[in-house]
Amino acid sequence: QVQLVESGGGLVQAGGSLKLSCAASERILRITSMGWYRQVPGNERELVARVNSGSGTTYADSVRGRFTISGDTVKNTVDLQMNSLKTEDTAVYYCHILYRYGLGFRDYWGQGTQVTVSS
Repeated sequence: QVQLVESGGGLVQAGGSLKLSCAASERILRITSMGWYRQVPGNERELVARVNSGSGTTYADSVRGRFTISGDTVKNTVDLQMNSLKTEDTAVYYCHILYRYGLGFRDYWGQGTQVTVSS
């Protein structure tokens, strides 16, 4: 079973920076997207940023211009550089990889890493 291992979360003051990293424990073929989502207790998990194979990147409006995603479909890694952090960025962040499987798709999720931004 492939695992996505995340690192880089923690506590930072508002205005600071953090970098999240995610690596797959085994090679994943036919990746269609690699991304980061976040979730606050009581809320649905939401997209933060995603790298789409062959078609660029997608960012949530709330992070555009502050966060930068980079993915490597050969190394199966995806990083999220977060700058100018705000208290509202506090959440558990999850790595996600979507890949083609037969005629459909399957995906993997990381275990989540806590990001806390203090005022």
